[in-house]
Amino acid sequence: MTQCTERKRGRPKTAPDDQQRACIVETARQLFVSNGYGRTTTEDIATACHISKQTLYRLFEGKCGLFTAVVEAHRQAMLDLQESYHTLPLPEALEKVFRIDIDDEADRERMALIQLARLEAPQFPELAAITHQYGRDKLQAELAEWLRYHCERGDIVSSDPASAASMLMDMVFGPMVSRTVAGIKWPCGDERKAHIRRCINLFLYGACPR
Repeated sequence: MTQCTERKRGRPKTAPDDQQRACIVETARQLFVSNGYGRTTTEDIATACHISKQTLYRLFEGKCGLFTAVVEAHRQAMLDLQESYHTLPLPEALEKVFRIDIDDEADRERMALIQLARLEAPQFPELAAITHQYGRDKLQAELAEWLRYHCERGDIVSSDPASAASMLMDMVFGPMVSRTVAGIKWPCGDERKAHIRRCINLFLYGACPR
């Protein structure tokens, strides 16, 4: 479990706020996934970080604020939208954007948070709202902006990058989000890579022979 160090009275901080926030967010993610959102308290998180609840509430607005921060950090695990990828051939760039080389452990971690939100949202509706606003919606907007660059260059023909981003995300991540449905399984390893490549090729070139 990640441990965070609290500032002691009369002594300088042992870690800047940004570093402490990152540590708390990672600890919260681990506890949410292992214990469930409903069964995890801010006291649990503070105790695991070796900080006071006062410190926790100075940095975050309660448990919803913590979950929001976890979802915002989770976006980076879903898409890697670096501008440097613009110089690569588009199929290769999109493979990197969709993190085709993510290892299985990191993939399981990001999938676990998605499943947590889906399973506990009926009991805690705020989870669905946070996941959409700070997860899906922001991811789509960020990917749309990345695709817009290629639309303006003429690499992609689309009058609506936001719609294109939504379509591509649904194609790639659909099996991950819907894996609890009978018969649908999110692939691992080489199967996941092949799935991502198929989706990208279908998005870029369609299903008809060229």
